[in-house]
This record gives sequence, structure tokens and C-alpha cells, in this order.
Amino acid sequence: MDLLHSASPFPAIGFAHTHRSRSTIPLHTCRRLCIVRASLPFSIQKAKYCRELEAAVDVVERACHLCVDVKSSLFSTDDRIVEKNDQTPVTVADFGVQALVSLELGKLFPSIPLVAEEDSSFLRSNNLEDSVVSAVNDKAGVEDKPWARDDVLKAIDRGAKEAFLFGTKPATYWVLDPIDGTKGFLKGSEALYVVGLALVVEGELVLGIMGCPNWRNDFSNEFISEVPKKENLSRSGIIMVAHIGCGTWTKRLSYTLDCWTRCFVDGCRLVHVAHFCVPDSQTWESLPLSATVSATTNADSIEDNQVLLSPTCCGSLCKYLMVASGRASAFILLAKAQRTVKAWDHAVGMICVHESGGKVTDWKGSQVDLAADIDGRRIIFPSGGVLVTNGSLHDQILEMISSRSSAV
Repeated sequence: MDLLHSASPFPAIGFAHTHRSRSTIPLHTCRRLCIVRASLPFSIQKAKYCRELEAAVDVVERACHLCVDVKSSLFSTDDRIVEKNDQTPVTVADFGVQALVSLELGKLFPSIPLVAEEDSSFLRSNNLEDSVVSAVNDKAGVEDKPWARDDVLKAIDRGAKEAFLFGTKPATYWVLDPIDGTKGFLKGSEALYVVGLALVVEGELVLGIMGCPNWRNDFSNEFISEVPKKENLSRSGIIMVAHIGCGTWTKRLSYTLDCWTRCFVDGCRLVHVAHFCVPDSQTWESLPLSATVSATTNADSIEDNQVLLSPTCCGSLCKYLMVASGRASAFILLAKAQRTVKAWDHAVGMICVHESGGKVTDWKGSQVDLAADIDGRRIIFPSGGVLVTNGSLHDQILEMISSRSSAV
């Protein structure tokens, strides 16, 4: 299957400053903005997987609205919050998103398997099926008949570990994280969470969609001025899409006119003034860079030789979104021996960062291998961890990681 590899020449029609600066450092980060109105920001001639992307954008948008609806009643209905056996918070929204995405994509692309996080066993054992079925049917297509309980449960299990064995050949499949950052979903309106969906074709990432329902303040003043005043701009959320060779783009989740804005990584070239993201389960002190620079979450009191950490992202995909949109310079994940690294926490973020001009590797500079888990395509094995950057900082950070590892 031929893939589209050449970048499309989109014109830059405006500039927006998106990165902090200090009095001793020249302003170094300008992000070009290209704004278009269309169902997708590129034509069928430029996007080989346009049909798949249109379907994926539609279902991720509906999945985001499902999350918002479930969350609105999260704390008023006791059976809306449960915990899996690993004590990770999971809600009706997780299962509902997986069922909705599986049902819609299975209907349109029945031959493409799904790799996803959940299975229905826990749902069945806790008698939550009816809540999930109701949430899914609320967001089903207008032409669809109401989905039956068995249809919904089978759709969830279509993404489960036992559903499909891939083997050693390059494979084509969807990768879904129904809610990345479930803890953020449960925390309240300030913490970010993401619905993430990617398509792998013959072993290569070709498109990705991330929906973040409570993303804030990511568009230029020109773009915001086009949005109707009655909308709550600070809480409208965004959809981010990436297609191989066509760039990474965003639009507002609640904006009916499809105004797409192209994304670019920031232009920071100095590690000690960069904006970083790290997992909530890890501290800056656990990372090799801490031997050289310290970190703070207080943007108003950053000292010399101190980097800024983002405090609002709960899941890995939120951090990829920050880098791809130019709101952060780097995301560093330390792979812990006692925890597996899941493909759905990284796949869609990888293509979004790549198509916005960034770079993703393991800590040795090697590409992240999505096929390392030969049978299931569910686990990745990055050496040391995952490094996501704007590209300009990549070699510098790899060198700092390598130097620190050698010293230890």
C-alpha cells in the first residue's frame, strides 16, 4: 500500500507568539498559523486516507461529547465511577467511548481490527452494561437503530487483547485510548484528558485524532474573534488531527464552522528555558536532566537555569498535545521496570508531534517500535523511556540523558 510522504505547501498567513521569554533571552518562538474552513483542512488529492480521517474525526467528536455528558452526572450517580482491578479509575465514559468508536469504525471499515484498552468483563461483573448502552446510543448516528446490549459489549471486546492476533507481518489496525488521563477526567474542569485514535497501515502510522474537551486558550486572537460570542471560549475544547504528509491541525470542538488551524512545534533551542511535561507518576528529580537544571510549576517565578513544568496534564496524550501545539517544548517519560508502556498512550501523539515538526524517540534516539509486541501490538519497549521534543532540543536532551547515564 503506497503512502503519502511529501509535505503539502500550506501558506503561512499569520503569526502568534506562544512561548515564554525572559528579559535576557530574545523572543525565539513564533508559530505560523494557516486557517482554513473545510470539513478537513486538506483535499482528497493530498490526503490518501481522507475517508478514514473524516470518519475518525466524526466519531472522536461524538466520543468527546459522550465524555462531557457522562462527566456532568459523574458525581450525582453512584454507579458512574468504578475502579478496575489495578485500581486505575475508570468510568462509564471509558467503556462508552470504546464501544462507540468500535461500532462506528467497524461498520465503515469492517476489515480493520481495533487495538484498545478496555474489555467488557469488568463491566459485566459490575452490572454497568445499561449505563454504557445508554451513553453510546445517545451519541449514535441519526441513521442508526438503537444498539442492543450484546452489540455494545461485543464492540468493546473487539478491541480487547484476545480479539485479534497479528503475527510478524506489517499490520493495519486502529489504536484507541478511550480516555487518556482518566484521573484528570475525574479531577474536574482544570485537568486535561484526551480521546485518542490512530490508524496504522502496513506498520506505519498514517493518521491520528485527539479530542480534548476542556482544552483552553490555544488559538490566535484573530481566530478567536471569528467564534460567536455566546460560546464559552475557555471551555470549548479542541480536536487535533494529523495525516501523514499533510501536517497537524486543530479546530474547536464546539465550533460548528470547521475552521482549522495548522499546528507547529515551538522554536525553543535552549534546554534551560524550555517548557517541559513529565508524567504525574514521576518527578523531575527522577529524570537525568535534573542533575543539570531544576524545575518549577510556577510560571511567575522561574529562576535562572530552571525549566517550567506543566501541572495540568494527567495522561501521556495530553503531553503530546502540548508539544504538537507548541505549548510545551518537550515531554519526557521514564520507562519503569515494573510498569508496561502501552501503545495507545503514544501512537496518536507520535504522528501529531511528527507532523507538526517535532520528534519522538526512545532515550537512545531510536524510533519507537509499535510492532515490538508481535502478537497484540499493545505494548512498546522504548529503551530507557520516551523522548518527545520540538526537534530542535532533541539531540541536546539525548546527550544530557546519555551523559548522566554514563556517569551513574
